[in-house]
Amino acid sequence: MTEHTITDPAAFTGWRKSSYSSSNPDSCVEVIDNHPSGIPVRDSKNPHGPALLISHPSWTSFIASLRPHPEQEA
Repeated sequence: MTEHTITDPAAFTGWRKSSYSSSNPDSCVEVIDNHPSGIPVRDSKNPHGPALLISHPSWTSFIASLRPHPEQEA
């Protein structure tokens, strides 16, 4: 798993609130879609950094782990 720190995430454009964030505007994860090097991720409370650049495979695995397993659904 290869991740990198982005020291100035405010220099990136296209940040959006992740659909997995809560409805509380003070507690959001922001991401950028379709970035060629991976998925930039930052805390909305600290838009000037630091942020992470997560590889596409690692992000896919992370998102899959957030979804409920079929046996856990009611």
